[in-house]
Amino acid sequence: MVASRFDVLVAGGGPAGSIAALVLARGGATVALVDKSTFPRDKACGDIVGPRGLEVLRELGVPSLAGHDVGDIVVVGPSGRRRVQLPCGEGLTYPGHGTAVTRASLDATLHGLAVEAGAVPVHGHIVATVTADGRVDGCRLATGSELHADFVIGADGATSRVAGAAGMVDATRVIWGFAVRSYLPDGVDLPAIVFWEPEPWRAFPGYGWAFPAMEGGANVGLGLGMVADRRAGAKVAPALPRFLEHLREAGILNGASASTPPRCVGGWLKMGMVGTVPAAGPVLLVGDAAGLVNPLQGEGIAQAMGSGRAAAEAILGDPGRAAARYRAAVAAEHLPYHRITAALQRWLVDRPRAVSSVGRLLMMAGRSDALSGGWSIFWNELLRGAPANRHRSVAAAATRLGDWATAHSATARWFDDVFPAVEPTGSASLAGTVTSQRE
Repeated sequence: MVASRFDVLVAGGGPAGSIAALVLARGGATVALVDKSTFPRDKACGDIVGPRGLEVLRELGVPSLAGHDVGDIVVVGPSGRRRVQLPCGEGLTYPGHGTAVTRASLDATLHGLAVEAGAVPVHGHIVATVTADGRVDGCRLATGSELHADFVIGADGATSRVAGAAGMVDATRVIWGFAVRSYLPDGVDLPAIVFWEPEPWRAFPGYGWAFPAMEGGANVGLGLGMVADRRAGAKVAPALPRFLEHLREAGILNGASASTPPRCVGGWLKMGMVGTVPAAGPVLLVGDAAGLVNPLQGEGIAQAMGSGRAAAEAILGDPGRAAARYRAAVAAEHLPYHRITAALQRWLVDRPRAVSSVGRLLMMAGRSDALSGGWSIFWNELLRGAPANRHRSVAAAATRLGDWATAHSATARWFDDVFPAVEPTGSASLAGTVTSQRE
């Protein structure tokens, strides 16, 4: 029988939620890890854990993933004729590669490690939060049963029910994405991110990809960006067959599989953090629920795991100031990048001609080794921890230019209102409190 009261309830057993539960359980907290699915299960994703994500796993002592390493990434211009190879260099705080691993395998592995550490797995669909004395005190499942906790970590994805119920989302500010993904038997030489023009000089307002998958196949997908009106997401799946044909014509896919993918999986993304308060009172949001997806290239796994760890450490380190400490941690790690790139994405998303122009300019600039290396560091949010060289100098210059260009945008003003300027401190410990109670 599952207990009804925990120190922390984690809603969602993906990378963000499982890492949070793992760290909390290791720290002595009682944790309920709730997910509506059983593991393993599939997810729409590019299936690449980036360098920062691998470093989080290494620091937590997680065994090497059952995948294969990937390095440089090719970016294909809007016409399909020009391409730039972005180097994946080793940083001071991260390795010089990512790892391709299916979400079915990754999520099952991390969920299993959290349970081994002591988190209590709960199979159920969260339908609402419950309150006590005006504060969130847990969640109600579709069965009608309730789980209560001192803290709730929302790790339940872009359309987070926890975030919505806690009133932490301003839907008019959110930058949404919808992506579809399929596995094909075609080979892929290098991971590729693809700008695509269904019509000349009118780019698809998003990105496509073709990444190496397990057993020599390809993970291919297409994502569309949008703002408040999410109805545009319905355009993505019908466009995928035509995009796959573009990949074959451009020589990115090495094979002759059918134009219609055998199985297509879709999912929502919430990008750039804007529009979502990451923590308030006893509720902390991590991963996609907090909007921690790179607005420029769609990466989210590394951010999910890093934020899950940060939320757990904020709770364990100082329960009375957990929300403030977590907001400060997210700001320190992601704010300089996301306040720039979220503003850029918001401006570009409804301007297909501008996207085409920017794509062509990037293809020209990327011919320079210094610029391609700097582009790689900036685009992949790797400036912090990058070694001192000309690539880092270019990325730092791009950051300063982007900050200047977007400083007075509505997006930047929203960030200034939500995130603290100074990291709070504190010394109380939930782990110590739990230990004292048990003794």
